[in-house]
Amino acid sequence: MADMSTIAEKLIAGNAPETKELVQQAIDEGTPVKDILDQGLIAGMNEVGRRFKNNEFYVPEVLIAARAMHWAMEVLGPKLEAAGVKSIAKAAIGTVKGDLHDIGKNLVSMMLEGAGFEVVDLTVDVPVEKFVEVAKGDVELICLSALLTTTMPQMPKVIEALKEAGITDVKVMVGGAPVTQKYADEIGADGYAPDAASAVDRAKDLLNLG
Repeated sequence: MADMSTIAEKLIAGNAPETKELVQQAIDEGTPVKDILDQGLIAGMNEVGRRFKNNEFYVPEVLIAARAMHWAMEVLGPKLEAAGVKSIAKAAIGTVKGDLHDIGKNLVSMMLEGAGFEVVDLTVDVPVEKFVEVAKGDVELICLSALLTTTMPQMPKVIEALKEAGITDVKVMVGGAPVTQKYADEIGADGYAPDAASAVDRAKDLLNLG
């Protein structure tokens, strides 16, 4: 039978072809798809997150592990859908208007996906209206990223626009190099994460996902 720990190990090592192959083998052997997701892929990404948090892994290692996750999800994703396996929550993420930086945003997006979230990536230079539009859908969390002090003022604009639109049940988390907990508190954000690894923990806390 398929060994979930081997799938996790290959993912942690960033070996995309082998991770995908092992996932396909596990599917062919009749392993429950939720087990493959939880015990193989998510367990692997959780370990990647732990190492990243402890400075044992850096951005390149996280990126190649996330690529392995994506390759594996190409074969597993349709099976999860068919089996009715739901993501733990749905989040939208984007870099605010005027800001084209995306490495931090991409890392947070990957870490959230690796933790079982469905992620809508709004990419960069996202206008306030776009965040409001996506919040009217079925997302439970909006993540705002800014890497420039000049674009940080877009964050309170998004929060204000959500309030004006009467959207009160969607949590807002902010982050980026110049952003601080103090700033998050000042603008009324629900949460703040100093880095991609802690973003997952914070997102889970905000949505009471334990």
